[in-house]
Amino acid sequence: MELIIRNTTNQPIYDQIYSQIKAQIIAGKLSPGEALPSIRALAKDLRISVGAENVYFEEKGAYTGEISADMLKDLGVKYVIVGHSERRQYFCETDTTVNKKVHAVLNAGMNPIICVGESLEQRELGITMELIALQVKSALAGVPAEKLRKCVIAYEPIWAIGTGKTATAEQAAEVCTSIRTTVRHLYGARIARSITIQYGGSMKPGNAAELLAQPDIDGGLIGGASLKPADFVEIINAANQD
Repeated sequence: MELIIRNTTNQPIYDQIYSQIKAQIIAGKLSPGEALPSIRALAKDLRISVGAENVYFEEKGAYTGEISADMLKDLGVKYVIVGHSERRQYFCETDTTVNKKVHAVLNAGMNPIICVGESLEQRELGITMELIALQVKSALAGVPAEKLRKCVIAYEPIWAIGTGKTATAEQAAEVCTSIRTTVRHLYGARIARSITIQYGGSMKPGNAAELLAQPDIDGGLIGGASLKPADFVEIINAANQD
């Protein structure tokens, strides 16, 4: 089970959750670029990996303000989010640039967390499955099978991010199963079984156990709840249930 934490440099949060992290949990901390050195220092003695919230796809060049994959690797980064809905909405990221970032992250030896998801309008139009399948296929275009195990796919329904709304366990499971089916069509059943698929839309203590019990949900991309140690510990405990 993988639980990915976002947006905190708070030492007490690490102190309070560390004792709850069991061997079967992989916890990752994802941070803005400027916070990575301090996060790495905080996490160096903990069973917590460090991740970044963005990367640029070019290896080098005059791209002022951007952070390359090699720069992140030098900072000790293991995970990198690509294709987050806010990056797509506010920074004009496309399926094409997401694919380029996936390749850049993999080529640097890190693990991309590929975010896919639909808006409320798209869900109401009944095109969720087709849209998610297109996002997955586009993001993985050209990725060889032997590198796919390093990829994490996070389903984040846009209408549930930061709104307090959450997809029902049935809705989340349906989409995550569809994601695995898409991967199976692309790479075969064995690879599809091995890839990690997360749910990332307002997972919290009240719904974590039900969401994580779904067969095709392998973990969570935790946002707001990771800023509350007590809540995150409850999610960890839910993930530890047999």
